[in-house]
Amino acid sequence: MSTEKIPQDTEKGSISIEERQERIDLVNNVNAKIQNPLHGISRNKLMAQVEAFAREQDMEDILPLLQKGALVAQNPAKFEFMEELDEEEKEVLRRETTHKWSQPRALYFTVILCSLAAAVQGWDQTGSNGANLSFPAEFNITSNPGDPNASRNEWIVGLINSGPYIASCLMGCWLADPLNNLLGRRGTIFFAGIFCTFSVIGSGCAQTWPQLFICRLLLGLGMGPKAVTVPVYAAENTPASIRGGLVMSWQLWTAFGIFLGFSANLALYQVGSIAWRLQLGSAFLPAVPLVIGIYFCPESPRWLMKKGRYQDAYKSFKRLRNSELQAARDLYYVHRQLMEEFAVLKGSTYVSRFIELFTVPRIRRATLASWVVMIAQQMCGINIIAFYSSTIFSVAGYSVKSALLASFGFGLVNWLFAFPAVWTIDTFGRRNLLLFTFPNMAWTLLAAGFCFLIPTSNSARVPLIAFFVFLFGAFYSPGEGPVPFTYSAEVFPLTHREMGMSWAVSTCLFWAAVLSLTFPRLLSAFGSVGAFGFYAGLNVVAFAMIFFLLPETKQRTLEELDYIFAVPTSKHIAYQGKTFLPYFIKRWVLFRKDTKLEPLYNFEEVESVTVFEKGAH
Repeated sequence: MSTEKIPQDTEKGSISIEERQERIDLVNNVNAKIQNPLHGISRNKLMAQVEAFAREQDMEDILPLLQKGALVAQNPAKFEFMEELDEEEKEVLRRETTHKWSQPRALYFTVILCSLAAAVQGWDQTGSNGANLSFPAEFNITSNPGDPNASRNEWIVGLINSGPYIASCLMGCWLADPLNNLLGRRGTIFFAGIFCTFSVIGSGCAQTWPQLFICRLLLGLGMGPKAVTVPVYAAENTPASIRGGLVMSWQLWTAFGIFLGFSANLALYQVGSIAWRLQLGSAFLPAVPLVIGIYFCPESPRWLMKKGRYQDAYKSFKRLRNSELQAARDLYYVHRQLMEEFAVLKGSTYVSRFIELFTVPRIRRATLASWVVMIAQQMCGINIIAFYSSTIFSVAGYSVKSALLASFGFGLVNWLFAFPAVWTIDTFGRRNLLLFTFPNMAWTLLAAGFCFLIPTSNSARVPLIAFFVFLFGAFYSPGEGPVPFTYSAEVFPLTHREMGMSWAVSTCLFWAAVLSLTFPRLLSAFGSVGAFGFYAGLNVVAFAMIFFLLPETKQRTLEELDYIFAVPTSKHIAYQGKTFLPYFIKRWVLFRKDTKLEPLYNFEEVESVTVFEKGAH
């Protein structure tokens, strides 16, 4: 049973049905309106509600701040005209627009720790990449031509590589909800860090392939909760204006961890028969400072509010915002949205929250969107490179050293091209980045596959394969790389956020397990050209899924996204096919400059907190 404790406003500050007749229904918002939860409340009524809230939470000592914060949250674009604010407070609010990257140290320290957690994730993924070249020989599970057990051994190698993803999707991700409920965001990350530290050390000490497989399964118990919790933790702590850039640091630093993993593989390959042990075990290095540092970060204020710990939440907000006014504003704004969420959604138990992922329309649409963006990450083929690049390059005719060098180059490209997304994800939007990059990933994979048809005697074969694989990574990193975790972390309401992220990440890791398990056999059965062509085709399928099923979430507050996902899926599909697609053809294919696009969302006249954070005045 969950222990959410969202207080209701007392009678004095209650919200009448008559006053909110135009309130938007979170479950079935056909008109697709984005509405501030404080819209339509008279000033006197709002002040009374804030006073009741402060009294109930024993926060009357900051009542003036809460009242000013509520006024700013209600009309954020008009703070310049509020007599209640002094010039210093107005300057702080102006800087949210003019200096949006000027944030407190505690916020950046939190982001650094989240980035470290992502680097652990990336290093864990690639430790096995280089080890694949040597551990099969150690355990007599090679798949050399003529070996009668080659087919069986290919499945065993795939099983070992998929171990973390099997454990994550079947158990690790689903532990995130009860762990977050019991331990909080920081405690869950600490738990995950412990498993990520000792399981990789165990992998390096394994004496048989079943022992290695068990250690890889235990690693999944750390990777799952960490992958679920860290993006949510980052999203809940950062303001909307920079959330996309900071939350996507998960992918940026996962890519850095992948790069570090490739670097370790290259540095250790010549140490002899224990090379694979060191390549697997070295992934503990970034996990140690993560375990030590996480409790120096503030707990998520939204999680604290969900537990009814409003005073602690206010302390966290003060550490994460530049002023007490901003902290008070965000505290009250999130409180009011929580009231609305709980009134409609009432996620009270673990089982009911899971069921509601598929039964409550607003949540079901977020579930579908997160499923699309997560499965697309595996469909695009990135992890055939991340998991098996050394094997692929060896098949292409590379020496062991050259294969590891090529993998190192891919890791470097993957990391460097993730940097632009820090800016582009909140400029061009999540959806547009995906629609641009998927066609390009399709043709680069196809080109890389066709390069395997070049005769081995031709000196152009080897560099061309590497070139198109690197180009594929360059298109992946600013698009499908950062978007899935950023997107999934922000689309679910707070009541179902842990469960929703568990679903999204388990989807991603389940298909990563399938890919990791099947690729050795797929490569053997289809050949390199067939395997690359197969994943190029999946990119095209993923493009169509994204076009029709994925709403844009760029720079909407976590709370306001409730209203975007209240638009029925059928209406979204119809809009993309009947309105947006004809517009795109007329405007960008036929170059008719006078073509106008009818918007899907009818934004109200009221300026929301998000509009202010985006810089509108």
